[in-house]
Amino acid sequence: MDALRYLLILAACVAVTLPLEPVLGARVYRQPRRLLATLLPVVAVFVLWDLVAVARGHWWFSPRYTTGVTVAGLPWEEWLFFVVVPLCALLTFEVLGRAPRLLRRAERAGPPRRDLADEAPPARVVEDPTAAARAAAPARPETAVSRRGR
Repeated sequence: MDALRYLLILAACVAVTLPLEPVLGARVYRQPRRLLATLLPVVAVFVLWDLVAVARGHWWFSPRYTTGVTVAGLPWEEWLFFVVVPLCALLTFEVLGRAPRLLRRAERAGPPRRDLADEAPPARVVEDPTAAARAAAPARPETAVSRRGR
């Protein structure tokens, strides 16, 4: 399980920021050319930096925490890192840039409206107009007897 740790961390980063596109409209995945133009320089610079640093012995990658698959001398998790982290940052940046507009739109809309057609009408209490008169009138003992006889 340790060998998957780096991949799991990257997957968690993607999972946290993935909803930013459809829910808050980050508009990053909808512009693939712009996304590639943003990611390619970052990946190129940092992969080159990593290759030089590893070749000089400044740092290394523990085989315990990587899968062991390498591309051009770097673990493939490192390549993914240079795509995932800038992508997550870009998604976050785009949403934060849109936040004031989203908040203004929410304020203009006001509180959520209730759809009255979906609600049941309030119960109406219909009072019997003769109830008060019957309550005030004296009880007639013969009523029970006379009704039985009919």
